[in-house]
Amino acid sequence: MGFLFSYCLHTVRAGRPTLGTHIYNFGSSEPAMATNNDGGTAAQWNRNSQAAVSVRHAFKTYGKKKNAIPVLNNLMMTVPKGTIYGLLGASGCGKTTLLSCIVGRRRLDSGEIFVLGGKPGTRGSGVPGKRVGYMPQEIALYGEFSIRETMMYFGWIFGMGTKEIMERLQFLLNFLDLPSEKRLVKNLSGGQQRRVSFAVALMHDPELLILDEPTVGVDPLLRQSIWNHLVHITKAGQKTVIITTHYIEEARQAHTIGLMRSGHLLAEESPSVLLSMYKCISLEEVFLKLSRMQSQKGEISNVNFSNNISLHAMAFGSKMDKPSSSQEGGVVGLNFHQSKEVLINESNGSVFTLNQEPYDPPQIKRNKPNDEESCQDCCANLCKVTTKGKMKALLTKNFLRMWRNVGVMLFIFALPVMQVILFCLAIGRDPTGLNLAIVNSEMNNTNICHWEDSCHFTNLGCRYLSHLNDTMEKTYYTDLEEAKDAVRVGKAWGVLYITENFTDAFVARVALGRDADDETIDQSEIRVWLDMSNQQIGIMLNRDIQLAYRAFAMDLLDQCGNNPKLGDVPIQFREPIYGTMNPSFTDFVAPGVILTIVFFLAVALTSSALIIERTEGLLDRSWVAGVSPSEILFSHVITQFVVMCGQTTLVLIFMLVVFGVTNNGELFWVIVLTLLQGMCGMCFGFLISSVCELERNAIQLALGSFYPTLLLSGVIWPIEGMPIVLRYISLCLPLTLATTSLRSILTRGWQITEMAVYSGFLSTLAWIVGFLILTLLVLQAKRG
Repeated sequence: MGFLFSYCLHTVRAGRPTLGTHIYNFGSSEPAMATNNDGGTAAQWNRNSQAAVSVRHAFKTYGKKKNAIPVLNNLMMTVPKGTIYGLLGASGCGKTTLLSCIVGRRRLDSGEIFVLGGKPGTRGSGVPGKRVGYMPQEIALYGEFSIRETMMYFGWIFGMGTKEIMERLQFLLNFLDLPSEKRLVKNLSGGQQRRVSFAVALMHDPELLILDEPTVGVDPLLRQSIWNHLVHITKAGQKTVIITTHYIEEARQAHTIGLMRSGHLLAEESPSVLLSMYKCISLEEVFLKLSRMQSQKGEISNVNFSNNISLHAMAFGSKMDKPSSSQEGGVVGLNFHQSKEVLINESNGSVFTLNQEPYDPPQIKRNKPNDEESCQDCCANLCKVTTKGKMKALLTKNFLRMWRNVGVMLFIFALPVMQVILFCLAIGRDPTGLNLAIVNSEMNNTNICHWEDSCHFTNLGCRYLSHLNDTMEKTYYTDLEEAKDAVRVGKAWGVLYITENFTDAFVARVALGRDADDETIDQSEIRVWLDMSNQQIGIMLNRDIQLAYRAFAMDLLDQCGNNPKLGDVPIQFREPIYGTMNPSFTDFVAPGVILTIVFFLAVALTSSALIIERTEGLLDRSWVAGVSPSEILFSHVITQFVVMCGQTTLVLIFMLVVFGVTNNGELFWVIVLTLLQGMCGMCFGFLISSVCELERNAIQLALGSFYPTLLLSGVIWPIEGMPIVLRYISLCLPLTLATTSLRSILTRGWQITEMAVYSGFLSTLAWIVGFLILTLLVLQAKRG
């Protein structure tokens, strides 16, 4: 293998780029320098004039260092301008990863890629952007869009005018035999959807077309029509096509074929030369022969020859036909083998070439934007101003998807109203119909109770019972133990016992004063046993029973001509500074409930927004089309802000107007703070959506954050009742200071100048900025 293999090809048609003579050596990683027709020295490859795509020493792995899985191994690839390049290989050989790196979706661990004269993702390269047309393996289309709306969306992103889009649409409808432009994508067959996806890639007539299996599910006649179109657009030498296909024999129509296996190319040559070189009658046979050679010389075990290339693929024309490019006089081929074939020895992980010269690959070091140019690009992507067409497309997309999803629309507007109604009807009202077991021994344990409404000291037990309010249902029992058993089995919430000498003992207690003995005092007391398993009901019964005694004593003193205040507790509660004498639990909880509803509805709406688009390939396709993460995020922010305005309006109308929750402050600041909390929840949802790969993980994270936030934010219980550590944790949550702020506005009527009020606004703004920055950084990192 120490010999020098050279293969020289010249362009034969005027007007095509002249490549000169390329000499490839198995022992060298680059083509040798050659002299062109002018006698000058030709570069190894000219990025600007000869190669549309050039990949050099590409390494890419997935996973952590210890368990890293190599996907690209020292891959070398050259795609001349104005040609069709067929990339063939088994599933998992690295084709999709390679295409993702070419369009700028992923970065190599090491190596270089030049596309249309620049590195993908750098400023001014145009890739990702409108210079490339990308058709991924997934359908990657919005099912809620019609064919026309799909083309309008991508056309606007590519900077096309509406008239130009419509003209191009008519051509593509006819060319690809698409149904009516009004048909929704989700209602199309699988083959029709792939044709629409192909039409999107062709929409803006790009310089570089990257097509991942565009002919799957397409009938033979249309498949041939597609290939004829690809050959036609490359004739002038200004359009370049990279295509992968299941049908290996149809790749004969490509100018150059790259046979890929185990992360690098086995061969990169024109179909006719491959067939002639290996004396095979089909490209499939060539691929199998090269795979066996690789396995034998590289000692790669467990070779899997089953792949995504059909063993009985359909061929067009005679198998010995020359490729279209050769007939047209284009660039026919470059090198037979990859200029330096890389094979892996599994025993020690070392790498050898076909001539067994050792080759040490560079240390796997992630290509990061750490050079000055790339850093400037990252900053530019974060801060650059979007175009009118892109923002129009993104906003139209967001609103259209929402409008055509009835379930989402009901969720957006009906759910907050239902939550407010349920809260106001179910929370904060005093319990009624509470059963109280009464044993009145003074009246021989009967429910017939007579007393006189004057200054008469008879049947005082009955007189006291008359002051119990109507929230309690009185059930009379003859035996004390029987009444207690009613509480034990859940038939009553408490027992009230009046002794048989209650009236006499009570009169003696009042008359004797400090001279009253213990028995007199004991007989003059009303005894109560409560079920305190339910704190709220127990406390309320305790309160009402004591208030009934207060009313009984004051009424009796008043009837006897005494000052009724003598029967009251000697503590006087004046009109409260804030609130009312009978505060409502609803008024206390309402501010936190308003903010919680708006916050977590926004989280629910946005936490899966980016995930759905990512899993369906829509996010990647938009990024390849030139949409930046900041533009995507900004469009969602605008969309959700409009939605939040509607939600906030409904929540506040039902809370403040319909159910009359107390509002002593300025409505303007109430609206502003509610909207800010909605935006905070929206940004938190975007962060979840950007971090999580799967929708179920996003849902779990969103739900998992709900109860801790609700419990620790002082919404349903004052934070002053928490341990000191939890208080500090509570202050670090988005809802805590905002809830205190809104509560101060509604119940106290405080202005924005109060610290307790403006601290809630400042805290919310800080959380919004923090969530947005983190989301942009995550999106930028995942964009590659």
